[in-house]
Amino acid sequence: MQLEIIESVAGGKDTLGLMPTGGGKSVIFQVYSLSQKGICIVITPLIALMKDQVENLNKRGIKALAIHSGMSPVEIKITLDNAVWGEYKFLYVSPERLNSEHFRERLAAMEVNLVTVDEAHCISQWGYDFRPSYLNIIQIRKILPKVKFLALTATATVKVADDIQDKLEFSEKNVLQVSFQRENLNYLVRTKENKMGYLLETLQKVKGSGIVYVRSRRATREIADDLRKNKVSADFYHAGLSNVVRSSKQDLWISGKTRVIVATNAFGMGIDKPDVRFVIHFAPPDSLEAYYQEAGRAGRDGKKSAAVLLFNNAEKTKLKKHVSVAFPEIASIKRIYQALCNYLQIAEGFGKDQIFEFSLQNFAQAFKFQQAMVFNSLKILQREGYQKPWLAEI
Repeated sequence: MQLEIIESVAGGKDTLGLMPTGGGKSVIFQVYSLSQKGICIVITPLIALMKDQVENLNKRGIKALAIHSGMSPVEIKITLDNAVWGEYKFLYVSPERLNSEHFRERLAAMEVNLVTVDEAHCISQWGYDFRPSYLNIIQIRKILPKVKFLALTATATVKVADDIQDKLEFSEKNVLQVSFQRENLNYLVRTKENKMGYLLETLQKVKGSGIVYVRSRRATREIADDLRKNKVSADFYHAGLSNVVRSSKQDLWISGKTRVIVATNAFGMGIDKPDVRFVIHFAPPDSLEAYYQEAGRAGRDGKKSAAVLLFNNAEKTKLKKHVSVAFPEIASIKRIYQALCNYLQIAEGFGKDQIFEFSLQNFAQAFKFQQAMVFNSLKILQREGYQKPWLAEI
C-alpha cells in the first residue's frame, strides 16, 4: 500500500492514506519527495516527531529542516532561507506556523514538490483530536495551487475521512487504506480492582520494554515510584515537564536504559521504538481512536506483543460522567458564553478583534463552573467561530 499511495501522488492526485500506527507512513512522503526535484513541506503538530525525523534523515545524508516553537526569530529566518536556497529535501513545520506572513512569503519562493499533512484527523471536527490550527492549512493552496496534497493518519472513520478531504479541498475523493488488523498484537481486557498488584505481577512475568498509560500527571509519578520500589526500572512522563527533561526521559527509554515509562497521552507521538513488547492502559482512555493509537505503539517490529486494558466498575461511572463534561449541553454552553461576556465586561455578540487577559481557573471559580466543562465549552465556542483561540492562559 505504501507503493500504491506513492504512485497515486506521482499520478498527480491529492491522496488520503489511512495506515495503522507503525505502518510506515513517513516512508511514503520521504520516498516520493526524494524521487522528485524540490522540497516536501511536512505539516505536523509533533515537535518530537520533527526532531526525530530530521535527525534520522540528516544521519542518512538527506538534507532536512524543522521549524518549531523552541527556535528564535533569527533561527527561523535562517532555516527558511536555507529551505529556499539550500537544496533541502524536507521542511517540517507546525500548523500554527502557517499563519506567519514571513513564512508564507518564503514558501512562495520554494520549489515545493509535495505538501504532506501528518496526523490529518486533527483537521476534522469529527476526529478525536480536532485542532483549529489545522484549518489554516488550506491557505497554502492559494500559494501553491499546482502542488498536490498527501494527508496521512492512523485513525479516521468514514465521516472523518470525508471531512479531511473536504477541508483540504481535494480535487476528487481519493482514499487508500491498509487493513488496520495487527496480527502480532494480542489485545486483552482485564477487570481488576487491585490494578497495581496486577501490574507488578505482569511486569515480573513478561520481558522487554513497554508503556503504562495513566490519566493524570500525578499518577505517572506515583506509579513509577511504586514500580521502582519493587525493583522495576521505570520513569514517568507528562506534558508538564520541561522539554529538556522530557527529551532525556524519552532517550533513556528508547535506548533501553529505562524499561517502563509511565505516561499520560502526551507520550508516544512521533517516537519510533520498534521493540515495545507491551502497552498497558491503567485506565480506559477517552476514545476508541485514542486507544488504538496508543495500543498501536506496541510491536512495531512485527513480533508478538500485548496491549492490555485494565478497568473496574467505578471507571465505567467516571467515563459516563466524563462524556457529559466533554460534550456539554447547549444550555450549559450558552450559560458559559453569557458568563464569559459578563466576566470580560462586553455585550453579548460584541468584542470582535479585541484581546483580553483570561484565567480559566479564576473564571470557573468566580461563576462556580467546573473547569473541565468551561474548557470544553470554550473549545466548542472556538470551533463555531464565537471566539478565537487564547494564546496563553494567564
